[in-house]
Amino acid sequence: MSEDIEGQDDDVESIDYVVAVWREEGRWTATALPAESATSLDDLATALRRLPGEGGVLGFVQIADEFFIGIRQTGDRTRAFVSDGTAVLDWGLADEVLEAVGLQVEDDDLEELEPVGDLSLYADFGLDATELGFICTDPDLYPDEQVRAIAKKLGFDPQIKSLVRSG
Repeated sequence: MSEDIEGQDDDVESIDYVVAVWREEGRWTATALPAESATSLDDLATALRRLPGEGGVLGFVQIADEFFIGIRQTGDRTRAFVSDGTAVLDWGLADEVLEAVGLQVEDDDLEELEPVGDLSLYADFGLDATELGFICTDPDLYPDEQVRAIAKKLGFDPQIKSLVRSG
C-alpha cells in the first residue's frame, strides 16, 4: 500500500529526528539515530532491536515538523502509532505503521490530529491510551512538544532534551 501513496515524500531530509530510548537497570538512556534508520518501518525496527532495554526500546521519529511516529520494539514484536492519522495520506512510513498494527483506515475516516495505531504501547510505563490521545490531539502542542510531554510523563525528558528538536 505504501508504494501507491500519491505525493509521498519520505526522503531523509524530511526526517527531523530519530530518537531511541530504553531502560537498563532501572535507568533511562537515550540516543539519536541517523535519519536513514527511519526511511522504512523495517529499518527502524532493526535499528531499535540492536539496543538493549528492559521492556523493549522506544523510538520516536518526527517528520517535516508535522507529526511523529512512536514505536516500541520488544524482540521481534513491533508496536507503533502515528500522532496524526492524516499523515498516512502523504507519508509512506506512517502508512507502514498502520499496516504493521493491522489497521485499515479509509481516507474519509481520518481526522486531523487524531492519532492512529497502538495507543496503549506505553501503558505499562504509566501512560495509558486515553492520556496519549489527549497529548497527540492538543492543538497547542507541536510534535516535538508532544514527544517531550510523553517523555516527561514516562520520566526520560532530561535524557532526550537535547535530542528532540523542531525541524
